[in-house]
Parts: sequence; structure tokens; C-alpha cells
Amino acid sequence: MASSSITRSAARTTRQVTRSLKTQVTTLGSLLGATWLVFVANTAVGGALTRFGIVPRSLDGLRGIVFAPFLHGNLQHLIANTVPFVALGWMVMLRDQRRFLPVTLYAMLGAGLLAWTLGAPGSVHIGASGVVFGYLGYLLATGIYTRSAKSIVLSLATAVLWGGLVLGIAPQSATISWQAHLGGFLGGILAARRYR
Repeated sequence: MASSSITRSAARTTRQVTRSLKTQVTTLGSLLGATWLVFVANTAVGGALTRFGIVPRSLDGLRGIVFAPFLHGNLQHLIANTVPFVALGWMVMLRDQRRFLPVTLYAMLGAGLLAWTLGAPGSVHIGASGVVFGYLGYLLATGIYTRSAKSIVLSLATAVLWGGLVLGIAPQSATISWQAHLGGFLGGILAARRYR
């Protein structure tokens, strides 16, 4: 009788884990697939879609808060954002799958608003790096705000594996949007505080 109960419990756990993994793969795969499709479309039209990025202090530029994470300047830019997007996005889902979309929105909003406010006049800010930095900020801060063993371990793992990215929030090259990086990072921290 006890053996049958253990077997049922193990089968139920396996189904839950499998369902959770399918959801994670579908969610990340869909967002990544959309980003790559937009890149192909933008390349096909000679980069014309880039105008939908964040243009600082322009009313039209505000639409970039939604569109900029899907736009990339070249293949190298897209690949550079793909790997940390998948890795850190998956880690956010490991922390709490229900928080993935809200954390993503906090990151997009933070990155977009700071790039729009502090970006150089006439510049156009594109790329998913603001969202990536949002995930980073969320994962680093969630251990501080939640203080559960799982969150602390995840925060420490993030710091060890991806902590070097934090340097990207400092001004560097004129072609790198440190404003979006910093805004996304702060958005992630706010999400960690909100969902503690």
C-alpha cells in the first residue's frame, strides 16, 4: 500500500516537472523565436524596423519600450543577447515561473524609460540587453528580499556565473546603451522587491 502511494507520488511529481519544463521551453522559445524572426525581417527590409527602437525624449520613441527588445543591429548583437537571455530567463523561471512575465515587463519598462530619459539626443536604443540586465538584477536581489534558501542559492549562482555583467551598467562605448542596462537592472531589483 505504501509502495503504491510512493509510486503515485513519484509519477505526479514527474508529470509536474515535465509540464513545468515544457512551459519554460515554450515561453523562452517563443520569445526567442519572435526576436530572431524580427531580426530576419529587419535585415530583409534593410534595417528599416530599427526606427521602432527607443528614441530619447521623442513621443514616437516611447513605442520602443515595447519593440526595442526584439530589434538588434546585427547578428553579433543578437547572438550576444540570446545566450544570457535564455540562461538568465530560465533561472528566473526556476525561481518562480509565475513571475517570469512580470519581471520581464519590469525590465522592459525600466530599460525603456531610462534609455528614453537619459539617452543621447537622436540616438536609437535597441536590443534585449535591458531585459537581460533586468533578469540579472532580479536574480541577484531576490535572495536579499526573499531570504529563502532556494533564492539565496540562486542569487549566489547568478553572482558567480553572470556577476561580471554588472559592469555593463557603467558608461562605455557610445554604441552600447548603458542607460537601458542600468534601467533594466533597476527594474529587476524593483520586481524582486515587489514579489518578495
